[in-house]
Amino acid sequence: MKWIRLRYKKWFNVLKSGLLTNNQVVVAVLGICSSLAITNKVENAIAMGLGVTFVVMASSALISLIRNFIPSKLRMVTYMVVISTFVIVVQMFLEAYFFNIAKALGAYVGLIITNCIVMGRAEAFAVKNPVKYTLVDGFASGMGYTYILVLVSIIRELLAFGTILNFQVMPDSFPKWVVMAMAPGGFFVLAVIAWIIRHASKNFDTEAIEAEA
Repeated sequence: MKWIRLRYKKWFNVLKSGLLTNNQVVVAVLGICSSLAITNKVENAIAMGLGVTFVVMASSALISLIRNFIPSKLRMVTYMVVISTFVIVVQMFLEAYFFNIAKALGAYVGLIITNCIVMGRAEAFAVKNPVKYTLVDGFASGMGYTYILVLVSIIRELLAFGTILNFQVMPDSFPKWVVMAMAPGGFFVLAVIAWIIRHASKNFDTEAIEAEA
């Protein structure tokens, strides 16, 4: 029973780290370029977030499987080959089924290959842990990235265009905040969300320590 509790505690800690306490965007400050560039529309943020989640989960799982066969001097090259393969899959899928979103995202889909989140999880976690934990870590890191993008995009699209997912939400008389359609607006929204989540995660850790005491 103790072994089972320890195993589930590790899964919980991996999930908590990726989603909150070590969120890749607002805590580790990775993937900022795409966070500012494509979050002016919610649909773009969802597509990018799910794409990154798929790539980080699939690439991390494969790297975990072959980690004992990767020469230390060829780690980065191996990561790039594995990651680029899954990025191509995402790009082809979007172009086939969601062409307008693929066009709106442009080069940022291809740049998932160099996304520090994907490379970072491969080097920091996948190459050192078994697949079962690597999949959880990849999911948590990807979804942590996704929900931040979606939060930022909801605020930006609402204020910049008066819509959410292209559905009119604000009245026609609502003054459009043009700055929210540009990167500076995204930077401001992301900074506010980062402050809130950092503050919340600090309180969460404090409460957990007091509960254990």
